[in-house]
Amino acid sequence: MRIAILIFDRLTALDAIGPYEVLSRLPGAELAFVAKQVGSKRTDTGALGISADRSLAELADPDVLLIPGGEGNRPLLEDVEVLDWVRTAHQTSSWTTSVCTGSLVLGAAGILEGKRATSHWVYREALREYGAEPVAERVVRDGKVLTAAGVSAGIDMGLVLAAEIAGEDVAKAIQLGIEYDPAPPFDSGSPEKASPELVELIRGLEGAEAEASG
Repeated sequence: MRIAILIFDRLTALDAIGPYEVLSRLPGAELAFVAKQVGSKRTDTGALGISADRSLAELADPDVLLIPGGEGNRPLLEDVEVLDWVRTAHQTSSWTTSVCTGSLVLGAAGILEGKRATSHWVYREALREYGAEPVAERVVRDGKVLTAAGVSAGIDMGLVLAAEIAGEDVAKAIQLGIEYDPAPPFDSGSPEKASPELVELIRGLEGAEAEASG
């Protein structure tokens, strides 16, 4: 089971590392971070680097394709090389997946046309521009395409995928092994639960981030 996680400068670290922590524990998994050029990619805070050991050309036909989010993926929405690679990989993949705004890249590649999909709640409606049906769920499956909501939802998506690939018992064992037993101190992890003021604060921060990177 060859798993390719696309990385790029200014990605959100947990979007890639959350699923990595789950999927790398699958029996027989061969997981690689891939990028247009090999080498270190800095995350959106600039404080962390993740190394791409394989180029796109070196892993054109993974069994599992995963696209993370982060402000750095906005240029990828018009990057012909990356979009061609995503389309080609999707043709032969067993699973094509995304976390957070990684679904925008799948949309730009034409993969979400007519499909149910999700993303970070701030950007979810933007999926309509790519012919997708936005769904307010943490993990959405449509055929072999799995999309996860914002950032931390990538762990959930990884576990759903692990169950599909290796069975529920293996997925449960991985969950226990990484002690994924969320008990957040605050009940404000979704716009439906958070205060209107907090929702608008995050919308404003995301909007300013998008303008700065656009």
